[in-house]
Amino acid sequence: MAGAGPGLALGGLLDYKTAKFALTRNRRVGLLHRLLQLGVLGYLLGWVLLVRKGYQDTDRAPRAAVVTKLKGAAAVAGTSRRLWDAADYARPPQGEDVIFLVTNFIATAQQAQGTCPESAAVLDAVCTEDADCPMGNPVARGNGIKTGKCVMFNTTHSTCEIYGWCPVENSTLPRKPLLAEAENFTLFIKNTVHFTKFNFSKCNTLQTNDPTYFKTCLYDSFFSPSCPVFRVRDMVEAAGETFGDLALLGGSIGVRIEWDCDLDQPAARCQPQYSFSLQDRSYNFRTASYYWDSQRQLHRNLLKLYGIRFDISVHGQPHGFLLASLLLTLAGKFSIVPAAVSIGTGIAFFGAATVLCDLVLLYLDAKAEFYWKEKFEEMAMGLDFPWKTGMQCNKALQKAGGG
Repeated sequence: MAGAGPGLALGGLLDYKTAKFALTRNRRVGLLHRLLQLGVLGYLLGWVLLVRKGYQDTDRAPRAAVVTKLKGAAAVAGTSRRLWDAADYARPPQGEDVIFLVTNFIATAQQAQGTCPESAAVLDAVCTEDADCPMGNPVARGNGIKTGKCVMFNTTHSTCEIYGWCPVENSTLPRKPLLAEAENFTLFIKNTVHFTKFNFSKCNTLQTNDPTYFKTCLYDSFFSPSCPVFRVRDMVEAAGETFGDLALLGGSIGVRIEWDCDLDQPAARCQPQYSFSLQDRSYNFRTASYYWDSQRQLHRNLLKLYGIRFDISVHGQPHGFLLASLLLTLAGKFSIVPAAVSIGTGIAFFGAATVLCDLVLLYLDAKAEFYWKEKFEEMAMGLDFPWKTGMQCNKALQKAGGG
């Protein structure tokens, strides 16, 4: 008997289990089974095939190019009236996927390298005696290097004398944006996308022979969706902000271009969708222009520029008859492999519905013990076939009854 245990265990490894189908007239489990099947069918047809287009192949590595241009003009009133055009307020001059529009600025004119009092607005520069201004130390968050002297900045304040660009930078911010007319400037965004996997290219501009079209059109999602010319005010408002508030201290706006292309459809239906989001409420930087005076001394005009930075990103989903934030663009087209995978997955879910209903019958139903006996049957061991063993048992019973 001691040796029988391993032998039985080894024999169990060689057992073969075959399916046995039993018709169970249990309406509750039958209803659950049909509901699960309908759910799987709805998932397969509605979500996998219609929504996610699980029968399509996709291109996740397309190439995208963006070209931008700002146009408009604004005049700034002051001691000397100055006109600002695209060469002045656009940074960089030839726009790419990031472009900056100047809406406000602080100017400090005719600076030259020399010594002068540091600004009283700089905390590290305030002093009462020369000992407060150790020579050679830079002014923290200031404009130059301390000379070792404490001098009068105005009638009420004394500050450290510095060596730097003098006079020091003006810090008086205008109460209103100086380039308020910039709200009517226009931004031209040309975007070309190429889906290398499907050898398909598309541009967001209308293919027209009219040379005046792009000079007169303005983007509208309903009336002119193929015009890539956007008014700045409309873009700011689409991002949930007002131009006057954003133009004073500057900010950053994200421009998102979505390409959702079903390449099994006509190419004309592959059109981009635009969305705008506010990323930051403050943005500025400094720039200067340099020149030499008649005495060959170097001078500069310093500008602290405030404005709106436009970050343009391309996203999307190219797809066809098979199954998509800064650059990501997708396209899709029918392919037998993803179609087979999607359909095969759905068929597997149908099998899972049957397994779940079996578990309910065998473990949760009140007649679980009865279902166990009906579902599982252990065949007789040995070389005799079951039907032969059954006939021998019947003969034995007949003899016993006859005796």
